Amino acid sequence: MKKNILLLTVILSAQLASAQIFSDNFDNYALGSFIGPQSTNWTTWSGSQGGAEDVATTNNQAASAPHSVYFSSTAASGGPQDVVLTFGQLYNSGIFTLSSDFYVNAGKGAYFNLQGAQAIGSLWALNVFLDAGALTINDGISTNLCSGTYPEATWFNLKIEANLTLHVWKAYINNQLVGTWVNGINTIASADYFPLQNNQFFMDNVNFDYQTYTLPALNAMVASLDMGGFIAGQSVSPVVSIINAGQNALTAFNVNLNYNGQNYTQNVTGVNVASIASYSVNIPSFNLVAGASNAVVTITNINGGNDDNANDNTLTQVVDPVVPAAGKIVVGEEATGTWCQWCPRGAVFMDKFQADYAGYWAGIAVHNGDPMVVADYDAGIGTLIGGYPSAVVDRLGDVDPSQMSSDFFTRLQTAPKGVLTNGATYEPSTRLLNISISTEMLQATNGSYKVACALTEDGVTGTGAGYNQANAYAGGNNGVMGGYENLPSSVPAAQMVYDHVARAIAPSFTGQTGVIAASTAVGDTYTANFSFTLPANWDETQMHIVGMLIDPQGKIDNAGYTTINEAIQNGFVTTGLQEISFTNLAQMLTVAPNPASDFANITLHIPTAAPVSVRVLDAKGGILQARQFGSLKGDFEIGLNTTNFAPGLYIVELQMNGERIQKKLVIR
Repeated sequence: MKKNILLLTVILSAQLASAQIFSDNFDNYALGSFIGPQSTNWTTWSGSQGGAEDVATTNNQAASAPHSVYFSSTAASGGPQDVVLTFGQLYNSGIFTLSSDFYVNAGKGAYFNLQGAQAIGSLWALNVFLDAGALTINDGISTNLCSGTYPEATWFNLKIEANLTLHVWKAYINNQLVGTWVNGINTIASADYFPLQNNQFFMDNVNFDYQTYTLPALNAMVASLDMGGFIAGQSVSPVVSIINAGQNALTAFNVNLNYNGQNYTQNVTGVNVASIASYSVNIPSFNLVAGASNAVVTITNINGGNDDNANDNTLTQVVDPVVPAAGKIVVGEEATGTWCQWCPRGAVFMDKFQADYAGYWAGIAVHNGDPMVVADYDAGIGTLIGGYPSAVVDRLGDVDPSQMSSDFFTRLQTAPKGVLTNGATYEPSTRLLNISISTEMLQATNGSYKVACALTEDGVTGTGAGYNQANAYAGGNNGVMGGYENLPSSVPAAQMVYDHVARAIAPSFTGQTGVIAASTAVGDTYTANFSFTLPANWDETQMHIVGMLIDPQGKIDNAGYTTINEAIQNGFVTTGLQEISFTNLAQMLTVAPNPASDFANITLHIPTAAPVSVRVLDAKGGILQARQFGSLKGDFEIGLNTTNFAPGLYIVELQMNGERIQKKLVIR
């Protein structure tokens, strides 16, 4: 899985004084013994040592033989192990470094957080997630600070270096810098190692140390670059963070981002950035391109000249975004309920995925035991999960909602067998919604593929106790969770708004057979029709249609994800359109070669005279080309120059007699 890897060389002009404080390789503990009772630095979240919260030594794996410690959990809420390494005091300035060796089992994960206050559970400074090869660091879910990769099923070193004076933090894997960011909390008192569901990891050679730090007179530092996305083709608006790493105020400077051969320069004047303060510079939006590219940020003309340390004026970040498979949309189904005190975690991560991966992600919150339950959907997902909260991505294995990234990126790069187009008609007076799910096969298949249609709604509210949300994060004792830490343990219905809520699934959780032929060829198109009468309390303007192609093993191969209005714009396709069979319908519009590079032929076969128009759309429905032909009958060819088309998925659309026939065109 590709992720952004950050490379940065910074030499700080400062006077440093180093002090090694703590080191533990667990070799001085008896094999199988708990570490808490034998150490003044190791304890547990509750303070109870030597029990279920504690961790024991093992010799099954060791970075430095013979001993390490092992964490694992299968519980939906994680734990019960919850081990804390205390740092002996609160650090609020200078450079603090925590280093540990980890061994994370293949396909599994690890988690720890840094506490920003000596009272455990009162202030989170950082969350670190290791998930099936992917490293993610955030400030309490809402902001992703660093992403990278780590080697699975082998020992590696993870180091967090925090310049608490400047608020600039860094992460290293095997001494290679993978991220730098400006941290919101700049105090450190302890580290908490807590296995989440599906975590299995060993830890060895834990140590921390501290250095003092002195500011130069004038120094502007390029602290971080947030590209704003991870997927090739995404439109991003990067943000550069500048730190005043000197004693004198910053009043003016120029920031330039060079990416993909283009320079984006912002001249900042008339500011007064105080010592140690940060300043965000917004870069105009552009699209991420496939392949590894350097993104180089440079700050110049600092207060009209040069600063005292030019070594931290440039940041080079290698951006290698994930290249999505053409037409792929990943489905994430979250098992949740208002009664479930840990389920706010699922709501926060579902919102995060929708914001970060719009256009590639379809989120569905499947409720259990509350007024928003859909019995068939609840029963179906219940067969795939072990507890609440849980999530399944394209109906793969059960994971914690915070651990969906690995499955998401894997599935995003998996070429689907077919691409789905949602069509619809809606009659407001009767609230009858007719939906067509059309699947065009991108690969030849054999087997029983099925089609299902789900409806979701955002902005759902209600009254009564059933809409109150149980909340284990109240008061912050269980960490920062997207604002739920500021809400009560039972959030009143009047304060709750539920998004991605599953409202219906048809014909069933497992899908409809007989729509897709047992043996298909590339270009075959199949349509299934569904009808729903929307209850008066459902807001159709807040709803999404999720069409799903389900493979013979019950996994979701691909999806179509639209609002109701977008589906109406796509046009409704009946399974008996103008008495034309599926095969003949496919023959009315063909595109070749497909995939194409520089040129493609659009061939029309119009059996009866009709007004005809042809459009070429991008994957999000934007019109690139459009031609009206008037009344046509017979066979016609249209040449399409694709030289200037970026690699990806496009739609060629034939409109005739008010109906629409679409073909997908892949450009490589």
